[in-house]
Amino acid sequence: MSGLENGIAADLARGVSRYLMDAGFSVLTELPLRNWRRVDVIGIDRRNRVCIVEIKSGPQDFLSDRKWHEYLDYCDLFYFAVAAGFPREILPPEPGLILADRYGGAVIRDAPENRIAAHVRKEVTLRFARKAADRLNIDLRERER
Repeated sequence: MSGLENGIAADLARGVSRYLMDAGFSVLTELPLRNWRRVDVIGIDRRNRVCIVEIKSGPQDFLSDRKWHEYLDYCDLFYFAVAAGFPREILPPEPGLILADRYGGAVIRDAPENRIAAHVRKEVTLRFARKAADRLNIDLRERER
């Protein structure tokens, strides 16, 4: 089961996506990276900054999953997103933090900006574009049926 199949995680992803779009980012969910990790939410803004958001649906989700460091080389901004009531003190203090629900989100702690290498930015941007085009084409094919 992918992380966003969980109802809470799906609601958080929806709210985070809305927040990022309102902030000027183009957004995709569940984008696989070259390192075989799949990000929950990724956005690219007009300045070509890459933002990755790791959704945590509950404390156990965070405590059992320590892969978040593996996303840092692929983004300029990294956030955790949690729902109200999540025990935020268990999260590391370095990444940004978004408090979200299915309707939107708010930044509780800004993410430090860490500019990624140009070749990584190009690879992530192309992967993002290909996945967006693939999803659009799937949607078009389904409508033609």
